Amino acid sequence: QVHLVESGGGLVQPGGSLRLSCAASGSIIRINTMGWYRQAPGKQRELVATVARDGYQMYTDSVKGRFTISRDNAKNTVYLQMNSLKPEDTAVYYCNVNVGVVRRNDYWGQGTQVTVSS
Repeated sequence: QVHLVESGGGLVQPGGSLRLSCAASGSIIRINTMGWYRQAPGKQRELVATVARDGYQMYTDSVKGRFTISRDNAKNTVYLQMNSLKPEDTAVYYCNVNVGVVRRNDYWGQGTQVTVSS
């Protein structure tokens, strides 16, 4: 029904930048909140950032001031600009999109690896 494709992951040095993208396609009536999650080895998956349809953003404390989430409703795409990256940001990043009106469903991207290392 709804397919999410992520891109932009890779290997960067501490202090570097990376931009993640997630494009949604398929049977889309309305996209509500969009967000990014991440999961590091041996840790629980955690919410990184969310953005509402009107552009309102929320971030977890550890990324505030460094990451910026945004969306392009015309392209059904959500982005995550990551600056001043730290080794502790290393994780698999997953895109999440909530779709629907009365009945709402969450869809997940395949995940993209982000590695911050010297």
